Amino acid sequence: MQKLFRKITLTMEKPEAARMYFSFLSPQSIQGDITVKIVLLEGLGVDAALVASKVQKLESMGHTFQEFAKNTDPEVQLEEAKDADVIMIANMPLAKKVVEECPNLKFIDVAFTGVDHIPVAEAKARGIAVSNASGYADTGVAELAIGFMIDLLRNVPGQEKSVRQGGTKLPGRLLQGKTVGIVGAGHIGKKTAALCKAFGCRLLAYNRSKVTDPVFDRQVSLEELLKESDIVSLHCPLNDGTRNLINADALKLMKKTAYLINTARGPVVDGEALAKALEDGVIAGAALDVFDIEPPLPTDHVLLKAPNCIVTPHMAFASVESMEARCDIVFDNLFSWLEGKQQNVIC
Repeated sequence: MQKLFRKITLTMEKPEAARMYFSFLSPQSIQGDITVKIVLLEGLGVDAALVASKVQKLESMGHTFQEFAKNTDPEVQLEEAKDADVIMIANMPLAKKVVEECPNLKFIDVAFTGVDHIPVAEAKARGIAVSNASGYADTGVAELAIGFMIDLLRNVPGQEKSVRQGGTKLPGRLLQGKTVGIVGAGHIGKKTAALCKAFGCRLLAYNRSKVTDPVFDRQVSLEELLKESDIVSLHCPLNDGTRNLINADALKLMKKTAYLINTARGPVVDGEALAKALEDGVIAGAALDVFDIEPPLPTDHVLLKAPNCIVTPHMAFASVESMEARCDIVFDNLFSWLEGKQQNVIC
């Protein structure tokens, strides 16, 4: 109290100093003698020593840090975050109630690229800053998309099954020379396109804004892309405009020999329509890392029964290298925000 009283007395004598000091109390900048409480609501999937080194720096600055195990119960989240100035979270859904009822909350630091699991509108309405960890998994997601393409074209699941049953090789196709349609030409879409180009593919892009990257041969409408592509790879965010973007009508536009790959967000694809399209031979196959719900999936999920469908448990981002990069980015976001320099801004 004495320290605060001395600082207030000083700033009253110097109005400019007063303005600077009390600006530190805003959501944009917390410095000096102000202690910030930071809570991490789920683990970051990295070696504990890496997180400990970041926490040590925070504590040396006078801030406090608490880490909790993942829990999707809104009441538990609210109890854990009730006094927090900053919430750090990965891909676990954050309850809207937490944003609405945590009086001190000023910053949500998301260790993930997508933020559709965060109540961004409520945060923005309350003046709460939100940043993401854009870029940490670009290579990981792009590499998995390429792996899916090769798995589908060379029928790797079928070949593996054949060997186990005493059979022999089955015919496959090359990635070289194929037309690949990239839906969403952001960082990951461009990275995937660059890898496809190295395999000798022709690249089409469908994107809401103009694409200038020379890796793409043409920017086309979604209808053109679906009709011309041998492989359609989804890399768009989930929003009102992309939900069920790939529906029954869209699937009917694709070649019967074409494959669909989704490493973006599950609800971009109508799962029921895709399952039926695979059963009816409307398209040749699909590979999915994301679904309408987060894995583990119920054993009766419609896409688990669909033929020629490769499924993985939302693991495109989950490489050791990506997790370490994510940890670095999310803590860099925090340190920058503490200095009043928000980066990777969502709102």
